[in-house]
Amino acid sequence: QVQLVESGGGLVQTGGSLRLSCAASGSISFSRNAMAWYRRAPGKQREFIARITSGGSTLYDHSVKGRFTVSRDNAKNAVYLQMNSLKPEDKALYYCNSLDVPWPWGQGTQVTVSS
Repeated sequence: QVQLVESGGGLVQTGGSLRLSCAASGSISFSRNAMAWYRRAPGKQREFIARITSGGSTLYDHSVKGRFTVSRDNAKNAVYLQMNSLKPEDKALYYCNSLDVPWPWGQGTQVTVSS
């Protein structure tokens, strides 16, 4: 059974930074999977924000491009999201998952940005 655990969220002021982590465990071939970050803002559906392929190629939603950076460490079965220049509209619950074989969702990590 695959388990995803997100961490690193918190409360930050507008313009601040956070680094989110996502650790995957279980019988998985983590390095072969493209990984993605998603978020769900209050009252909205979960949305895609960034992905990184097994080869390290990245793609971002226009809402975070230039501010967020996704990276991965296959040795640690982990994917990261560096978030800079945070805005109040970035407030959401953040999740990661595989793009290739979607695994059970983790609990997410809450990001709150004060204005």
